[in-house]
Amino acid sequence: MESTRQAERQRTAAESRRRELLEAADRVVLRDGPGASMNAIAAEAGITKPILYRHFGDKGGLYRALAKRHTDALLIALRAALDAPAERRRRVESTLDTYLAAIEARPQVYRFLMHPSDDAAPSTEQGFDVGRHSAPLLRRLGEELALVIAERVDLGPDSEAMARIWGHGIVGMMHAAGDWWLGERPCSREQLVSSLADLLWGRLAAAGDRPGGPGF
Repeated sequence: MESTRQAERQRTAAESRRRELLEAADRVVLRDGPGASMNAIAAEAGITKPILYRHFGDKGGLYRALAKRHTDALLIALRAALDAPAERRRRVESTLDTYLAAIEARPQVYRFLMHPSDDAAPSTEQGFDVGRHSAPLLRRLGEELALVIAERVDLGPDSEAMARIWGHGIVGMMHAAGDWWLGERPCSREQLVSSLADLLWGRLAAAGDRPGGPGF
């Protein structure tokens, strides 16, 4: 019994320490964006780099932990927008706006998750392998959105397959359009949201809600 309690205390302490290290990593990412390094994160946390590796394994492990942290928060926000008491077109616009507002509010975090550093020189520490890990992040968003669509919208006999197509297609559109918009700012966020909603609105406007589902 005592050994079980001790193991639980150790697990809780390890989880708390991991959260502290992720918060330190977040502070560095907010400051340095894609130029964030393991050295800088270890220094921010007041530890040595080997200790950082002990908690996350390697750069990829730390990247995945940060990506999960921010993707979880984004998915909660997107779900809240989809569940808001409003008509469908307004909820579509609110969901698009939630994504764009998130990347606009923390552009350095977005660039860290989606873009490799342009600052790394051969003599400096090798950067995070963003290309290797960002695609699974987008796939996760696509699958989560597909689940939401499948449980809410009646798309006919091939509803499940169509929901996956729509989920990944919408995420791809949001990502590509948002990336371009964040870099160039060619229009207001409101204008981009309205234009993207117009693009989506065709069959989505005509599709019915699933009987007994939460509605879309």
